Order: sequence, then C-alpha cells, then structure tokens
Amino acid sequence: MTTQTTAPQTPGARKTDAPSGLLPLPEKAARALALGGSVLTAASTFLAWTWTADFPGDLTFYGYPGGLQVLVLVGALLATVFALASYGVRGLGWLVPAGGDAALRFATLATFATSWYTVLAISIDLGGLVNLEPGGFLVAVASLAAFAGALALPFQRPEPDPIDPDDTGWEKFKHGASHQWETLKAVFTAGSPRPVPALSSYAEILLIVAMLALGLVVFTYGIGTEYDELFIGFLITAGFGFAALNKAGLIAHASQIASRHQNITICGAFVAAALFPFTQTNDQYATIGVYILIFATVALGLNIVVGLAGLLDLGYVAFLGVGAYAAALVSGSPSSPFDVHFPFWAAVLVGAAASLVFGVLIGAPTLRLRGDYLAIVTLGFGEIFRITANNLDGTSGPDLTNGSNGVSSIPNLDVLGFDFGAQHDLGGFTIGRFANYFFLMLIITAVVVLVFRRSGNSRIGRAWVAIREDETAALAMGINGFRVKLIAFAVGASLAGLAGTVQAHVTYTVTPEQYLFAGPIPPNSAFLLAAVVLGGMGTISGPLIGAALLFLIPNKLQFLGNYQLFAFGLALILLMRFRPEGLIPNRRRQLEFHEEAEAPTLLTKAGA
Repeated sequence: MTTQTTAPQTPGARKTDAPSGLLPLPEKAARALALGGSVLTAASTFLAWTWTADFPGDLTFYGYPGGLQVLVLVGALLATVFALASYGVRGLGWLVPAGGDAALRFATLATFATSWYTVLAISIDLGGLVNLEPGGFLVAVASLAAFAGALALPFQRPEPDPIDPDDTGWEKFKHGASHQWETLKAVFTAGSPRPVPALSSYAEILLIVAMLALGLVVFTYGIGTEYDELFIGFLITAGFGFAALNKAGLIAHASQIASRHQNITICGAFVAAALFPFTQTNDQYATIGVYILIFATVALGLNIVVGLAGLLDLGYVAFLGVGAYAAALVSGSPSSPFDVHFPFWAAVLVGAAASLVFGVLIGAPTLRLRGDYLAIVTLGFGEIFRITANNLDGTSGPDLTNGSNGVSSIPNLDVLGFDFGAQHDLGGFTIGRFANYFFLMLIITAVVVLVFRRSGNSRIGRAWVAIREDETAALAMGINGFRVKLIAFAVGASLAGLAGTVQAHVTYTVTPEQYLFAGPIPPNSAFLLAAVVLGGMGTISGPLIGAALLFLIPNKLQFLGNYQLFAFGLALILLMRFRPEGLIPNRRRQLEFHEEAEAPTLLTKAGA
C-alpha cells in the first residue's frame, strides 16, 4: 500500500498564475489612481504649502514652485510619464523597455517620500500642522494616493516554499517573514529590457550628449543646494528617481549606447566636467569640485591595486601624502629645509617618483603575503608614515617635515606664465583660483584614466585580473605573481603621488593629520577604499562616482555633527546588503553576486 502526501500550503498564500497587487484594488482603478495622484501632485507644487517664509525655500508663492517643490514636481512628472506609458500611450513605449509598473512604483515612491519629508519638516520646524496651507495637505494626500495606486498594480508573486509540519513556531515565523520579504522584492522587480533598436551613429552620439548634459545639470543642482532640507530632498528624489529609470530599462539602454562609443563618451564626460566651473557664479563650489577630483584620482589609482589586482591596501592614503610632501619640499615653501623651487613639471615628477619608490620599498617585502595579512601590513605602513612625518621636526628626528606644523605657505603654481592663484577672464566668465586648479586636476584625472584603461587592457592588466580571480591558478599558468603585484603597487602609488603634488598647492599646507586611516573628512584610507567598493571595483566610472558621492555627501551633511560616521556606516551596510557589486559594477563581478543573472556574451578584459 502506498500513501500520497502533499506539501501543506502557506496560510494566506495565493496562486501564482493570477497576478495581483500588494493592495486589494482592481487593476484599472489602481492605474487610474496612480496617474491621477501623480497629476494632482504635480499641480500641488504650484500652490503655497505654508503661509510663512520662515521655512527655507519660501514655499508661500502660488504659480511658481520653489525649493523642495521643484523636486516634488520632477518626481511627479516622471511618475506621470511612466503611468501614461503603462497605459500603452503611443510614442511613450520607448521609455519603458523593461516594463512600466516597477518604474512607476519607484517614481511614485520618490514623490511620496519627498512630499511627506517636506510636510513633516514644515510641521516640525514651524510647530505643527497649522502652518500648512491647502497645497501642503493636497500634496500629502495626492502623493500617498499615487503610491498606493502603484502598489496595487498586479505583479507576479513568488511561490512559497512548503512548510515542514514539524517546524517550531519560530521557524514557521521565519518562513513566513522570508516569503513576505520575497514578495516585497517582487513588487519592485522589473523584467529584462528589450534590445536597443538600431540607430544611426549621429543619433546615438546626440543621445550621449543629452545624457552627459543631464548628468551635468543634476550634479550642478546637487552641489549647489543651499540648505540642508533641500539637499536631503535632492538625495531622496535622485536616489529613487535613478532606481525608477533603472527599472524602466533606460539605464541599461544608455549603457549599451555608451559602450558602442566609449572614446566619445569618455571625451564627452571630460568636456561636461570642464563646463562645470562656467555654471558657477563664484569659486565656492569649484573648491568642492577640485577636492572631488583629487579624491577621485587617488581612488582610481587604488582601484588598480584593489579592483584589478585584488590586493587589499588599507594604507593607500600614505602614498598621497608622500607625493604631497615631496612636491611641497621642492616647490619653494619657506618651511622646507631645501632652498629650491622646482617648476611644476619637475615637482610632479618628484612627487610621483617618491611615491613610486615608497610603493616598491613597501611592496617588495610584503607582497608575498595574502589577504588579511597584507591588509594589516599596509595599515601599519599608513600609520608609520603619519607618525614619522609627525616626528621629523628637528626634535624627535631630523628637521625635514616641520612636524605637526607641516610644510606651510606653499606658493601657487605658475605654469608658462599662467598664475593659478589669480583670477582670469575667459569668454566673459571669471575663473577663480580653485577653478584654475579644477582644470589642472581634470587634465591629471584624464591622464590617470588613460593609464588605467590602457593598463587594464594590456597583458599586465590581464595578469592582474588572473591574480585577482585565482592566484594559485595564475601561478600555475606561468604568471610571475610577485612581479605582477609589485607593478600594480608601484603604478597605484605613483598615481596617488601625482594627485598629491596638486593637493599640496591647493591646500597651501601639508600636515600629517591630513593622511589618517579613518575620519569624517576625506581623503583617508577608509574613504578611499569605500569609494572603490561603493562605485564598483575594476571599473573606470565607478570609483569616480563613488568618490564624488563620498566627498559631496559628508560635506553637505555637516549638520549631523558627530553622527556623520554613523550615517556613513549605515549607508554602506545597506548598500552592501542590496547592491554588493557597487553602483556601476563590471559584468564579471555582477555575475558573482547575482548568479541568476543572464550571462554576458563577452566579458571585457578588465571589466571596464
């Protein structure tokens, strides 16, 4: 006699052959609610949200959105477009190559989060809901309705795993919670985007120009936010808005188009960056721009060591310090014991060469180590450099670095009669001191990108990737692992020293406290490593974007005070949980974390 058994179903589980929404609404009603709520949200931005101008941004005007209202308007328009595309409106299908429902959910979430953040901020700052005008109540209700309608749209629910009857109550609870989490993830899951249609080269280049122009506008707006509430709203809108574009499949299409014209895309990106100082009325944000470029250039050098060769270096900021000190000592500073003033090109060579020598000296005896042991040794080198520079003050050691006072009064650069410390008029625009250094760092960043790209696609670059993937197998195939890793260490160190030569002239003073392992102000070794991991190891654009975010966000969130590092750590934990491969990962690394993803037809040599 045989007995048939069936796996019990999870209580409350639905059949997967009938898609349904997260909220119990008919599909037509849910879609209409999402569209209507998005339109009303956009209309509410033209009304006053509060009666007093005490709240930053002055949201008291009718007919003219201002401050946070602009961000809500952008999110509402994006949600409206995706809602219309989900209806199948003619001419909008190209906006949702991966489907419009998941993109609509993220767009309405961006609008809802920014709207409710603004309403709560007004109520808290001004002392209650009585300070809201009808426009404030309308945007709260309309954005909530749009988000609820988007959540009610049908989606394919995951099939629950069978429950073991012998499970304990706690195990059954964990099983149910796991299924609910998978269901929530399925709500925001989109399908694979359609292939990019064939376009002419001119049309694709115009699209690349439009993408770069949009990126410049978004970056300029973000860096120019004048108060804390506006910057937080910008982060909410930009984050969820980017997710909406990604779920719609537009980011994948943009990446495919850019990959067909890599040289044009890279050149266009540098041209767009060069236009940034011309969008500013003063030198305030050009200061942030030049520091971002210094930070990004050093992060790109670290990406050779960590991203390509797979060597964990926790003391990389010391190479930046070596280059800065070497250049400062030969650039005519009165604090330097050497009475010399080299021209800029010579100071650059001295800084890069000094960092390269230190990279070889540190790497030669330590690169035979692997993993955590190598990380500990490099961390020790970073601390030894800082302590040594602090002790070379003429009392504890030779008088070389002026101790904790550092090398000060470093003169501005003068290259071919062009004084980087003076203002210059260019085409009716006034270019200040930091804008001058911004253009110089942009050229150096281009050199570093060229070195990274050429080395990554070379024979030595393929050897780095082989060492990173499996050092034992690479050694068995005849690769000289020690020599290959030493070259990576030396190249990365010299690139950091190259950036350090400019940093010395920008900051006027070089002190040991600028080169810590960790701290609230970048660059330091922890932030540099986080920029590489956050952006995407082994890529060119990843560390550049990661460095820009990690420098800009702490600079704008100074009101958090002692909680800056807490917020930074929390953000990294969330990122590593939901996107461990980084913001812009290479395809090889993305497959390591998402095995269910579709395999690429061709893997690039360095994953760039």
